[in-house]
Amino acid sequence: MEQGGKTALGWAARDATGVLSPYSFTTRVQGDDDVTIKVLYCGICHTDLHFIKNDWGISMYPVVPGHEIVGIVTDVGPGVSKFKAGDTVGVGYYVDTCRDCEWCGAGHENYCAGLVPTCNGVDHRHGGAVTRGGFSDAVVVNEGYVVRVPDGLPLDRAAPLLCAGVTVYSPMIRHGLDRPGKHLGVVGLGGLGHVAVKFGKAFGMKVTVVSSSPGKRQEALDRLGADEFLISGDAELMKAAAGTMDGIIDTVSAWHPVAPLLQLLKPMGQLVVVGGPSKPLELPVVAIVPGGKGVNGSLVGSVADCQAMLDFAGKHGIGAEVEVVKMDYVNTALERLEKNDVRYRFVIDVAGSNDLGSAA
Repeated sequence: MEQGGKTALGWAARDATGVLSPYSFTTRVQGDDDVTIKVLYCGICHTDLHFIKNDWGISMYPVVPGHEIVGIVTDVGPGVSKFKAGDTVGVGYYVDTCRDCEWCGAGHENYCAGLVPTCNGVDHRHGGAVTRGGFSDAVVVNEGYVVRVPDGLPLDRAAPLLCAGVTVYSPMIRHGLDRPGKHLGVVGLGGLGHVAVKFGKAFGMKVTVVSSSPGKRQEALDRLGADEFLISGDAELMKAAAGTMDGIIDTVSAWHPVAPLLQLLKPMGQLVVVGGPSKPLELPVVAIVPGGKGVNGSLVGSVADCQAMLDFAGKHGIGAEVEVVKMDYVNTALERLEKNDVRYRFVIDVAGSNDLGSAA
């Protein structure tokens, strides 16, 4: 087991109740190719809820969540060439991969079987230590898994882009849903969906939000700039929109029928699932075969995707809509997140929190 580096302070869940409380731990030693980052802001993602409550049966307590990290480089190893102390940087969903497989070699390391999540991951390269995330004041990360945050992008609004942003941006690029004049459907107007709307409009696309909540119409059209709003439960509206969309990004994490969504697609259109319903989706063959339509999945994005996304966001002034909280509010924020009571992403002001504590 590798000996530790410096003491870090954060908040952790000790068991499946998911309740977070102050926790001190030791970071790994900064290696030749590592950067040490002072965490300024960290977004709260739905995945954090799954980890702290052991919903997937893989949690290794204590769990320090957080993988939407924005911070300042405080130190670099002698082999680091991309960053220097004082740089503003970000860290997303993962902090390492095997670096040797076909997918790592092709620049799709987000699909590497050896991917190490930023939190609750097993870091085999460093003695099998469990990774601790951004609900803490410091992280040590290999420079190859760190991205640069563009000047002028508000840091609190940039934090959710490290996960939510790249999760919708990457499949939009891969499936050609980044071209002016194309018609994009965005299912769900939450942490991921609202960013997808912003990217779609910045690409010059027509964007239609598909939602089960009629109350989100004004938000979608007036605040976020969507062109149209469809209520998924309105059969007549859905029928009228059939065959009009080039692609759909489905961000909903609750179970929902996908056959009606597939009817919205043009022939050979693609439905990309980036949400994580716990129950299997129902896919009638007749919904895809006659129109040559596809159902795809997508997991965050590569480091290069993430950098390209941030650069695009910086150029177009795109940030997440956030509610910034201090660490002492984090348990309430997680309870509200579970009820979808946030517009649209909680972000912890880590550096501005005086309550990180020092409990063991």
